This record gives sequence, structure tokens and C-alpha cells, in this order.
Amino acid sequence: MEAAIQKKATMFRLSIDLIDRLKEMARREHRSLNNFVECILLDVAYNEPNETTKAAIEEARSGKLRDVPPVDTSSVEAMFKSMGL
Repeated sequence: MEAAIQKKATMFRLSIDLIDRLKEMARREHRSLNNFVECILLDVAYNEPNETTKAAIEEARSGKLRDVPPVDTSSVEAMFKSMGL
């Protein structure tokens, strides 16, 4: 039998617009605001990106890709050709 997860009530001061947005997002997923926010925080606190993802994030932030032509997604063949494949 699993032990119950202990929880503690905490108060945060957040903007009204943010609260409204979070409530709407939770409603669309048929979840309580508390559950929705807790899941978001758990994801941020415990899911560390792997090295490949970290490198891709850094590359995107560096601006190196600004001069790279976009991938043509009009068809599979065009996509491969624009990727040099």
C-alpha cells in the first residue's frame, strides 16, 4: 500500500489575468485549478531536458538559425529537398 502524499496549503499572489487564464486552461481539461497548477509545477520542478534538447534550446536562443532557409512543408518531396536530403 502506498503512503499518502503529504500536502500543505500555500498562498500565492498572482495577477487576476493569470488566474483567469489558468482557470480557463484547467476548465478545458476538466480539471480543478489546484490540480492543473500542481501538475504544471511538478513538470517544471522535476522534468530536466536531456543534453540534446538543451543543445537545441541553446542553438535556437543563439540566433544561429535566423539565416537558415525555412523547411518547405508543401509536400514530403519538397520538405526533403529543402532539407538537403
